[in-house]
Amino acid sequence: MKKVWLFVVLAAVPAAYGQANLKNPSALKERAPAVYKVKFDTSAGVFEMEVHADWASNGADRFYNLVKNGYYDGCRFFRVVPGFMVQFGINGDPATQRNWVDATIPDEPVKQGNARGFITFAKSAAPNSRTTQVFINFKDNSFLNRQGFSPFGRVIGGMEVVDKVYSGYGEQPEQGRIQAEGNTYLTKAFPKLDYIKKATIEQ
Repeated sequence: MKKVWLFVVLAAVPAAYGQANLKNPSALKERAPAVYKVKFDTSAGVFEMEVHADWASNGADRFYNLVKNGYYDGCRFFRVVPGFMVQFGINGDPATQRNWVDATIPDEPVKQGNARGFITFAKSAAPNSRTTQVFINFKDNSFLNRQGFSPFGRVIGGMEVVDKVYSGYGEQPEQGRIQAEGNTYLTKAFPKLDYIKKATIEQ
């Protein structure tokens, strides 16, 4: 019995450690590998992404730290526009989300186009406004290149899973309410939304 209890306690440490780190964005400054892969286990299935730091280093570093510390676990695909893109990255816990609202990263040049399967940080019209939200392009959206959306990675396996993420709600979920109420709001108002069970760095 003692051995089982010890195992449970130790197994819980990494998750708790990541949650603690998410309260302090300024502490998550680890440099990402030049190239790394991320496995997404979602309610729609599994897909894999490859990130290239030389495409957009600020984006690659931020994404690496968020994935490594469990930020995206439980996140809903809250904005799904067929023929355009699927967006996620608002944390399901409002307390955690509040820590990241102003944790912006600098803009950087667009070195890769917003082609089908490429992932990019979302941003507002203001400069240097990227934080945690990202989107995956369903098709070639070259007009986003001119607007300064710089891809940092691409889906290399399971794009058919990304394609089938539930899109019935379109853009109905309100981002303000997601940030204020988290997954409680989404689960009640939009129960069919697909979500990320676990995102894992795979070297």
